[in-house]
Amino acid sequence: MSRTPSLPYLLQLPAGYERQPRRRWPLLLFLHASEERGTDRELLKKHGPLKLIVRGQQFPFMVLAPQCPANRSWNSRALLALVDAVCAHNRVDERRLYVTGISMGGYGTWALALAQPDRFAAIVPICGGGRPLLAKKIVHLPVWAFHGAKDDVVPLAESERMIHALKNAGAKHVKFTVYPEAGHDAWTETYENPAVFHWLLKQRKR
Repeated sequence: MSRTPSLPYLLQLPAGYERQPRRRWPLLLFLHASEERGTDRELLKKHGPLKLIVRGQQFPFMVLAPQCPANRSWNSRALLALVDAVCAHNRVDERRLYVTGISMGGYGTWALALAQPDRFAAIVPICGGGRPLLAKKIVHLPVWAFHGAKDDVVPLAESERMIHALKNAGAKHVKFTVYPEAGHDAWTETYENPAVFHWLLKQRKR
Protein backbone atom coordinates (compact mmCIF):
# COMPACT_ATOMS: atom_id res chain seq x y z
CA MET A 1 0.00 0.00 0.00
CA SER A 2 1.39 3.43 -0.93
CA ARG A 3 1.98 6.06 1.67
CA THR A 4 0.24 9.42 1.36
CA PRO A 5 2.69 11.78 -0.39
CA SER A 6 4.08 14.46 1.88
CA LEU A 7 6.37 16.37 -0.48
CA PRO A 8 5.27 19.62 -2.14
CA TYR A 9 5.77 19.54 -5.88
CA LEU A 10 5.12 21.05 -9.28
CA LEU A 11 3.70 18.95 -12.10
CA GLN A 12 3.97 20.18 -15.65
CA LEU A 13 1.67 18.46 -18.14
CA PRO A 14 2.68 18.30 -21.80
CA ALA A 15 0.95 20.29 -24.49
CA GLY A 16 -1.88 18.23 -25.87
CA TYR A 17 -2.57 16.38 -22.63
CA GLU A 18 -6.17 17.61 -22.37
CA ARG A 19 -6.84 17.16 -26.08
CA GLN A 20 -5.84 13.48 -26.07
CA PRO A 21 -7.82 11.90 -23.22
CA ARG A 22 -6.91 8.32 -24.15
CA ARG A 23 -3.18 8.84 -24.41
CA ARG A 24 -0.75 7.93 -21.65
CA TRP A 25 2.39 10.00 -21.31
CA PRO A 26 5.94 9.40 -20.08
CA LEU A 27 6.89 11.05 -16.79
CA LEU A 28 10.24 12.57 -15.86
CA LEU A 29 10.95 12.99 -12.15
CA PHE A 30 13.43 15.81 -11.50
CA LEU A 31 15.31 15.99 -8.19
CA HIS A 32 16.82 19.35 -7.36
CA ALA A 33 20.04 20.21 -5.50
CA SER A 34 20.43 21.23 -1.85
CA GLU A 35 20.06 24.97 -2.53
CA GLU A 36 16.46 24.53 -3.71
CA ARG A 37 15.22 22.93 -0.49
CA GLY A 38 12.53 24.64 1.57
CA THR A 39 8.99 25.86 0.88
CA ASP A 40 9.39 28.23 -2.08
CA ARG A 41 8.34 26.15 -5.06
CA GLU A 42 9.49 28.86 -7.46
CA LEU A 43 13.00 27.56 -6.71
CA LEU A 44 12.11 24.40 -8.61
CA LYS A 45 12.25 26.44 -11.81
CA LYS A 46 15.84 27.56 -11.21
CA HIS A 47 17.48 24.59 -12.93
CA GLY A 48 16.58 21.58 -15.00
CA PRO A 49 13.56 20.82 -17.20
CA LEU A 50 11.23 23.32 -15.52
CA LYS A 51 13.72 26.11 -16.23
CA LEU A 52 13.57 25.17 -19.91
CA ILE A 53 9.77 25.04 -19.85
CA VAL A 54 9.62 28.53 -18.34
CA ARG A 55 11.78 29.67 -21.26
CA GLY A 56 9.22 28.27 -23.68
CA GLN A 57 10.46 24.77 -24.42
CA GLN A 58 7.86 22.03 -24.74
CA PHE A 59 8.43 18.39 -23.88
CA PRO A 60 6.36 15.35 -24.89
CA PHE A 61 6.28 14.10 -21.31
CA MET A 62 5.15 15.16 -17.84
CA VAL A 63 7.71 16.76 -15.55
CA LEU A 64 7.31 16.09 -11.83
CA ALA A 65 9.49 18.26 -9.58
CA PRO A 66 9.13 17.64 -5.83
CA GLN A 67 10.70 19.88 -3.22
CA CYS A 68 12.84 18.50 -0.42
CA PRO A 69 12.28 20.03 3.05
CA ALA A 70 14.93 22.36 4.44
CA ASN A 71 17.91 20.65 6.07
CA ARG A 72 16.84 17.24 4.76
CA SER A 73 18.03 14.90 2.03
CA TRP A 74 15.95 13.08 -0.54
CA ASN A 75 13.95 10.24 0.96
CA SER A 76 13.24 7.40 -1.44
CA ARG A 77 10.08 6.25 0.35
CA ALA A 78 8.58 9.74 0.19
CA LEU A 79 9.52 10.09 -3.48
CA LEU A 80 8.01 6.73 -4.37
CA ALA A 81 4.79 7.64 -2.56
CA LEU A 82 4.61 10.83 -4.60
CA VAL A 83 5.23 8.98 -7.86
CA ASP A 84 2.50 6.48 -6.93
CA ALA A 85 0.03 9.30 -6.25
CA VAL A 86 0.82 11.18 -9.46
CA CYS A 87 0.52 8.00 -11.51
CA ALA A 88 -2.82 7.20 -9.86
CA HIS A 89 -4.33 10.59 -10.69
CA ASN A 90 -2.85 11.28 -14.11
CA ARG A 91 -2.52 9.43 -17.39
CA VAL A 92 1.05 8.23 -16.92
CA ASP A 93 2.68 5.54 -19.05
CA GLU A 94 4.28 3.59 -16.24
CA ARG A 95 6.55 1.77 -18.67
CA ARG A 96 8.27 5.11 -19.25
CA LEU A 97 9.10 6.57 -15.86
CA TYR A 98 12.43 8.40 -15.82
CA VAL A 99 14.48 9.97 -13.04
CA THR A 100 17.10 12.69 -13.24
CA GLY A 101 18.69 14.91 -10.62
CA ILE A 102 21.55 17.26 -9.92
CA SER A 103 24.08 17.21 -7.06
CA MET A 104 22.01 16.16 -4.02
CA GLY A 105 19.42 15.15 -6.60
CA GLY A 106 22.04 13.11 -8.43
CA TYR A 107 22.57 11.13 -5.25
CA GLY A 108 18.81 10.89 -4.90
CA THR A 109 18.51 9.54 -8.43
CA TRP A 110 20.95 6.71 -7.77
CA ALA A 111 19.29 5.95 -4.42
CA LEU A 112 15.79 5.86 -5.88
CA ALA A 113 16.83 3.44 -8.61
CA LEU A 114 18.44 1.18 -6.02
CA ALA A 115 15.34 1.38 -3.81
CA GLN A 116 13.07 0.13 -6.60
CA PRO A 117 15.27 -1.36 -9.32
CA ASP A 118 12.35 -2.44 -11.51
CA ARG A 119 10.22 0.71 -11.32
CA PHE A 120 11.99 3.03 -13.74
CA ALA A 121 12.86 2.85 -17.42
CA ALA A 122 16.06 4.91 -17.23
CA ILE A 123 17.96 7.36 -15.03
CA VAL A 124 20.15 10.41 -15.68
CA PRO A 125 22.15 11.24 -12.53
CA ILE A 126 24.21 14.43 -12.77
CA CYS A 127 27.19 15.14 -10.48
CA GLY A 128 26.01 12.64 -7.89
CA GLY A 129 27.06 9.32 -6.43
CA GLY A 130 25.68 6.16 -4.96
CA ARG A 131 26.52 2.81 -3.38
CA PRO A 132 28.77 0.84 -5.74
CA LEU A 133 28.37 -2.39 -3.77
CA LEU A 134 24.67 -2.40 -4.69
CA ALA A 135 25.19 -1.57 -8.37
CA LYS A 136 24.34 -5.12 -9.46
CA LYS A 137 20.72 -4.41 -8.45
CA ILE A 138 20.37 -2.02 -11.40
CA VAL A 139 22.59 -3.76 -13.92
CA HIS A 140 19.61 -3.97 -16.30
CA LEU A 141 18.70 -0.27 -16.04
CA PRO A 142 19.72 2.18 -18.79
CA VAL A 143 21.91 4.88 -17.22
CA TRP A 144 23.44 8.04 -18.65
CA ALA A 145 25.51 9.82 -16.02
CA PHE A 146 27.16 13.24 -16.29
CA HIS A 147 29.88 14.98 -14.29
CA GLY A 148 32.29 17.89 -14.57
CA ALA A 149 35.95 16.93 -14.42
CA LYS A 150 36.73 20.02 -12.33
CA ASP A 151 33.87 19.61 -9.87
CA ASP A 152 35.09 20.83 -6.47
CA VAL A 153 31.80 20.08 -4.67
CA VAL A 154 31.08 16.47 -5.64
CA PRO A 155 34.26 14.75 -6.82
CA LEU A 156 34.23 13.15 -10.25
CA ALA A 157 35.18 9.90 -8.52
CA GLU A 158 31.63 9.65 -7.10
CA SER A 159 30.15 9.09 -10.55
CA GLU A 160 33.14 7.06 -11.70
CA ARG A 161 32.71 4.54 -8.91
CA MET A 162 29.09 3.89 -9.82
CA ILE A 163 29.80 3.59 -13.53
CA HIS A 164 32.75 1.26 -12.98
CA ALA A 165 30.70 -0.88 -10.59
CA LEU A 166 27.88 -1.18 -13.12
CA LYS A 167 30.22 -2.13 -15.94
CA ASN A 168 32.04 -4.63 -13.75
CA ALA A 169 28.66 -6.19 -12.91
CA GLY A 170 27.96 -6.63 -16.61
CA ALA A 171 25.75 -3.62 -17.38
CA LYS A 172 25.27 -3.13 -21.12
CA HIS A 173 23.22 0.09 -21.20
CA VAL A 174 25.51 2.58 -19.47
CA LYS A 175 26.73 5.91 -20.81
CA PHE A 176 29.02 8.33 -19.00
CA THR A 177 29.79 11.88 -20.12
CA VAL A 178 32.53 13.90 -18.45
CA TYR A 179 32.85 17.58 -19.32
CA PRO A 180 36.61 18.26 -19.22
CA GLU A 181 36.33 21.95 -18.30
CA ALA A 182 33.14 21.92 -16.23
CA GLY A 183 32.97 22.41 -12.49
CA HIS A 184 29.98 21.52 -10.36
CA ASP A 185 27.46 22.80 -12.88
CA ALA A 186 27.32 19.83 -15.20
CA TRP A 187 23.57 20.17 -15.55
CA THR A 188 23.11 23.28 -17.69
CA GLU A 189 24.89 21.77 -20.68
CA THR A 190 23.24 18.41 -20.09
CA TYR A 191 19.64 19.63 -20.02
CA GLU A 192 20.19 21.97 -22.96
CA ASN A 193 21.27 18.99 -25.07
CA PRO A 194 18.20 17.59 -26.89
CA ALA A 195 19.99 14.26 -27.34
CA VAL A 196 19.58 13.57 -23.61
CA PHE A 197 15.79 13.72 -23.80
CA HIS A 198 15.71 11.84 -27.09
CA TRP A 199 17.71 9.06 -25.44
CA LEU A 200 15.40 8.99 -22.44
CA LEU A 201 12.28 8.71 -24.55
CA LYS A 202 13.69 5.67 -26.35
CA GLN A 203 13.86 3.77 -23.06
CA ARG A 204 10.92 1.80 -21.76
CA LYS A 205 10.42 -1.06 -19.37
CA ARG A 206 9.81 -4.43 -20.92
